[in-house]
Parts: sequence; C-alpha cells; structure tokens
Amino acid sequence: MLQQALDFTAPPPPSAGTENLRAEVRDFLASELAERTSQQRAASWSGRDRAFSRKMGERGWIGMTWPKRYGGHERSALERYVVLEEMLAAGAPVGFHWVADRQSGPNLLRYGTEEQRESILPRIVAGECSFCIGMSEPDSGSDLAAVRTRAQRVQGGWLVNGTKVWTSGAHEADYMILFCRTDTKSDADRHAGASQFLVDLDKARGHGMTVRPIIDMRGDHHFNEVAIEDLFLPDDAVLGREGEGWKQVTGELAFERSGPDRFLSAFTLLAEAVQALAPDASERAAIALGRLTSHIMVLRRLSRSVAGMLQAGDDPALQAALVKDLGNVLEQETAEVIRLLVDVEPEDDATEDLPAVLAHLVMAAPSFSLRGGTREILRGMIARGLGLR
Repeated sequence: MLQQALDFTAPPPPSAGTENLRAEVRDFLASELAERTSQQRAASWSGRDRAFSRKMGERGWIGMTWPKRYGGHERSALERYVVLEEMLAAGAPVGFHWVADRQSGPNLLRYGTEEQRESILPRIVAGECSFCIGMSEPDSGSDLAAVRTRAQRVQGGWLVNGTKVWTSGAHEADYMILFCRTDTKSDADRHAGASQFLVDLDKARGHGMTVRPIIDMRGDHHFNEVAIEDLFLPDDAVLGREGEGWKQVTGELAFERSGPDRFLSAFTLLAEAVQALAPDASERAAIALGRLTSHIMVLRRLSRSVAGMLQAGDDPALQAALVKDLGNVLEQETAEVIRLLVDVEPEDDATEDLPAVLAHLVMAAPSFSLRGGTREILRGMIARGLGLR
C-alpha cells in the first residue's frame, strides 16, 4: 500500500536535444545576468523583471509545453524542466511570469473557456502577463478548506467579499485566480461549494479590491493583503465549473509544489559556500557540502518524475507534496549548515558575496516552509495518502 501511494515514475534520460538547450540557456544567462550581484541572484524566483520575462518569451521559454494555437511551443516537460533549473541555479529574475507559467496558465488550459485561453495565454507566453494567487486567508494558514471569502450570486454575476493575505505580486499582477465559497449551504462539507474566479486586476483594484503591502523581514515588498468589498465579477469570470473549486485548486497546487523552485531557492548560497571553502575545505565541511549536494540530486530526480507525471495527465498531488516538504527542509537546512561552516557573519550590506548572500537566505528561509503550504498541512496530506490518518 505504501509503495503504491508513493510511486514515482522514472524520468526520461537526458537527450542531445535537452543538453543543447541547456547550453543555449547557459549562454543566454551568462550574458543577461553578468551585471547582477550574488545577493540579487539569491532572490531566485521571487525576483521580478518584466524586461527579462519578455526576453524569455522571445526565446520561446515560457509556455513551452502549451499548444501552439495559444502561442505555446509544444515542447516536452523535460525541456521545460531544463530551462527552469538553469534559471533557478543562475538566480535569474523570473518572478514576473513565474506563477502564470507554472500554474495559472495550465489551470486555464484545463478549465478556462476558449475566449479566456485565446485572450490570455499568448500574452503569458510572450512574457507580457503576470498572475497572482488568491488562496490564503487570515486566520486559516494553509488550510484552504477554511476559506471564508464568499461570492454571492447577483444579477449578471457575483458579488465578492472577504480578505486574502500573503498574495505575492497582487500590487502589480494583471490577473488573480481567486478561490472562494459560492454555496453557503455547503458549510458541513468543507470541500464543497467552492469555486475559482478569473479576476482582471486592472479593473478590480480600486473598484472593490484594495491591495495593501506587507513588508517582509528584509524590508522588501512582494507580499500583500487583499481586501475585497462588494467586488462585482461577471458570470464569465467563473473559472471551470461552479462548485468544483476544491478539485481545481488542489490540482493547481500539484503544479505549485513539485518544481525545482522548491529545493533550489538556497542554491546560490550553496554555490558561494563551495567556492569559498573548496580550496582548503576541512573534512567536516566536505562532508556537509557533499550531503547537501546529494540531497539536491535526489530531489531533482523526484521533481523531474512529477513533471513527467503531470505531462501524462496524472494527478501527483501526494508526490508533489512530498517533494515540496523535503525540498523546504533542505533549503532551510542549507542556510543553517553553511552558517556554521563559514567564518563570516551574515551582513546585508557586505561588499563580499558570501556574507551578503548568507544574510539574504537567513532572513528568507523561514518563509520557505510557509509559501505553497506549511509543512504541517503537507505532512497531513501525505499521511492521509498513505492511509495513516
């Protein structure tokens, strides 16, 4: 039973095509990121740069697996994976298009209307369209079934009231996929009566939606609190089928939780530590760095397996939760292990690369096991999938 529940299919081996693509991406990044500091690279996929996203779109590196009729390129999941991991390993500022490419676009492909697909997907592929995720709420943590934002049916559409929190990019994104309750009679079943809506943020902000910044420990603004008061959404804003929001949102989370972004957020720090310690690394340092590297290799194989399962149309929600949980443990451990290995203190304003990158990761690491679902929620999912609760 346990073996079947945790089955990971073997990912396809690298091909000449994927390795040529990898070399092409590395050449592109060597030029484009030449002026970026190590601390800027440490921001990984949270760094947002519209111009960089447009350049990726011009290269055909967004929407890589999507149908050509929507602007996609119909390439393989493994080719897309190559681009993702090279971008993350190099610390490229991919945050502007990241959510749209990773999950919102695939969600539209599965559940969107033809009009929604034709209007939005080509803009994502071009690196011109950004999405944010309207899931988390105050006082509910990662328990999406506790959603209290409600959409009430009115003439011609819906009236929405509620609050979303930790909404990355809501202050500048073009669209939000909003998860809320549409059936107040389904309170007895926490997973019933929910729906998803496609919200045009240019129309919503200031017209029933107020976006307030949440400044993180580093003083950066990427989180937001989104207050929604009598926001009108037309009938055609419903994404998928009314009342099937829980099924849709859990499927979306498989895209969010399984990628290399869930174990490469601290990769810049590991690379800097290897460079600093390699000339005369002690046995203790060599063992610690080797252990971290071996864990990345295992997680990479598991993550590539999930990518193949998604391409095959499977629903690897359990496997994705496992990859994210293990990946977050590794990312947080990386910051702590390296802090003990190197003879430097974290210093945000340091001119040297290692203390500056270390300062960034020490402050960012607590969020790794929160974003995309806390480890308590993930482990509860895994336990249920294994029949242990």
